[in-house]
This record gives sequence, structure tokens and C-alpha cells, in this order.
Amino acid sequence: MELYNALALLLTTAAVFAYLNHRFLQMPPAIGLMVLGLAASLALVGLARFEYAPVLHLARVVQQLDFSALVLQVMLGFLLFAGALHADARRLGELRWPVGMLATLGTPLSTVVVGGAMYGLLPLFGLPTPFIYCLLFGALISPTDPVAVLSILTKANIAKPLETKIVGESLFNDGVGVVLFVVTLEVASVGPQDFTVGHALGVFAREALGGLALGTALGLGGAWLLRTVDNYQVEVLITLGLVAGGTALATALHTSGPLAMVMAGLLVGHLSRTRDVLSDESQDYVDKFWELVDEILNALLFVLMGLEVLVLHISRTTVLAGLAAVVVVLAARAVAVAVPLRILRIGTAFPKKDGSFPVLVWGGLRGGLSVALALSLPAAAPRELLVGLTYVVVVFSIVGQGLTIGPLVRRLGLARAPEKTAA
Repeated sequence: MELYNALALLLTTAAVFAYLNHRFLQMPPAIGLMVLGLAASLALVGLARFEYAPVLHLARVVQQLDFSALVLQVMLGFLLFAGALHADARRLGELRWPVGMLATLGTPLSTVVVGGAMYGLLPLFGLPTPFIYCLLFGALISPTDPVAVLSILTKANIAKPLETKIVGESLFNDGVGVVLFVVTLEVASVGPQDFTVGHALGVFAREALGGLALGTALGLGGAWLLRTVDNYQVEVLITLGLVAGGTALATALHTSGPLAMVMAGLLVGHLSRTRDVLSDESQDYVDKFWELVDEILNALLFVLMGLEVLVLHISRTTVLAGLAAVVVVLAARAVAVAVPLRILRIGTAFPKKDGSFPVLVWGGLRGGLSVALALSLPAAAPRELLVGLTYVVVVFSIVGQGLTIGPLVRRLGLARAPEKTAA
């Protein structure tokens, strides 16, 4: 019953905040919901100092929700499948090398840059931290969050080719980031002396390659099942079961659930549109169902991120260090974008002077994935510090970068041309 009450409170709050944002603030939904959640949390934190009973009860309800498990094991799979289902798989295939390089080379580069910089900066704030945990912070904060990117960036009116590049990268680099996080956390747990390169490669193969293989099998199997029926209720239920069952199977096999859901979504979406897997009516119902799932889960996620302030303990020093981390993360993002593009010399895919570089850097949003990874840290790690740093970076990314990416795109002349209406 307590779990039901917590979810009921979260759904009701999300509905109220969505109304207030749509009616008055008129911000992009993800940003508006998080801003309202933060504002409400800060007000409630003030009331909690007076030990106001309802506020204390609300804090306990929020604390009962395991944010990390909820995001990583439940929400993320559904959100990634919904995003991948509507992605342009053909164009992503054309950009597979630049997108792949940004995800597989850019994320580790950013991890190392952030880790090294924070190792030097944190002692200046009186927060000396072992290098392995600075590297762990780099691993959890480096991947651009696909949920934040899909919910904010796709509404910024960016030209379609550039939007596809950034969204495509974000769909895949979270899997790389999770693998880096898992490997680094194991190094921190067992000690560098007991950790071998072979073990690291084994973890990578199991998580990343296993996730891609599982997603391919699920996508092809799901598309075959959809082809054999013509009933939109059954077809919607098949896609729902594919995500729920596929995520659980990925967890049991210790492979990357996010990567599996991205591959499954891309394949189902592509095949359903190019191979007549679904009828027009079924396609419409499936698309609308997953659009609705995407919007509802995004609302819940960003409201919950705002309400998390109620149960986090972030000191003033941590906030200042977090602001320094914002600069470090942006600088690392610039390196993570510049180096792969320099190596590839992509030409027409990423023209040198088309203005896309600043958008790729500024559009690398961090979100719920980073917060969930930070909250999953064991007690032996400097958990409170890393969670605080992560939260400051994520709030700046979603609110600061999210609100300004649209104006930046327009200033650089990279906005999407308005669609012509039929006469």
C-alpha cells in the first residue's frame, strides 16, 4: 500500500505540474516539470526545518522510492525503446561511423578528462577524493542522457540531420557509459592490483556486445510476431511485452538492457515502416501508444528528479564544487566531440564550418541516468559528495542548457525550416 501511495502521489504531482507548466510557464515539458519540482522541494525543505509533519511524511514517501532502481531497471528501457522506435534508422545507418565514434571514443575520453580535472580541483574545495572515485564520477557524468536529449533536444527545432546525429549518439553512448561505470566501480571495489585487462574486456563484451546481440534478437523476433497478426490491441501488447520481458532478460543475463532496448526499438521501428510489418491502422496505434508512454514516463522522471532534493543532503561546499564540475564537464564534452571528429575527417557528415560543433557540445545534456548511477554507488564510496556533484551538473544541464539550446540553434542558423502547409 505504501508503494501505491508513493506512485499515486508522484502521478498526481506530475499531472498538477504538467498543467501549471502548460498553462503558465510554457517551458519545454521536461524542463518545466523539473523546475516546478525543484521549487516545490526547496519550499518543502524550508518547511521541514520547522518539523512540519506532512512535509516529513512526504520526504519519507519520496525516500521509499528507489530512484536508481526505478530509472535503471524500469523507466529507462521503456523510454529508450520509445525513442528508438521513432528514430530514423536509415539515416542513423548512414551516420553509423561518426555516431559510433562519438559514443565509443568520446565517452571514455570525457571520463578521463573529467576524472583527472576533478582529482586536481576537489582538494581546492577541501574535498580531497581518491583518483578512482574521481574517475567513477567521470564515468557516470560523461554519457549524454538519451532521455533528456530525446525529451528536450527534439523539441528545439534543430535541423533534422544534426538532430539525428546528437540523438543517435545519445541512444548508444549511455550503454558505453554504463559499462565504463561498472568496470570502474569494480576496480574501486576490488582494488587495481586484483583487476586485469582481460576481466575488463570480459565485462565490456558481456554488457555491450551481449546487449546489442540480445536487442537484435528481440527486435527481429518482435517484428516477426507483429507480421503474423493484424490486430492493433495484440500488436501493442507484443511491443509492451517485448520491452518488459526484454529488460528483465537483460538483467538476468547481465547484459546492457539500455543497448538491448535501443537495438530492439530501432529494428521494430524500421521494419514496421519499410517491410509492411504493420498495417497503417496498427502503425498509428503503436506509434501513439509509445508516444503516450514516453510523455508519461518523462513527466514522472523529471518530477521525481526535482523532488529528490527533499532527501538529498548537499552542502554549500558541494554546490560550489558542483559549479566547477559544470565547467569541467562542458570542457570534457568539447574534447569528446572534437577528437573523434578530427580523427574521422567526416566531410559531408560533419562539415568543418557548419556550426554544428557548438550545438553538439551544448546539446550533450545530462539527466536521470547520471543521477541514477550516482545513487547506486555503495556506502564505501564518497557517495554523498558524488551524488551532490552529479545533481548540480544535471540541474544546470537540463535547465541551463535545455533552455538555451533553442536560441543557440537559431543564432547559428541551424534551425529546421518551417514545414509547408498544404494549400
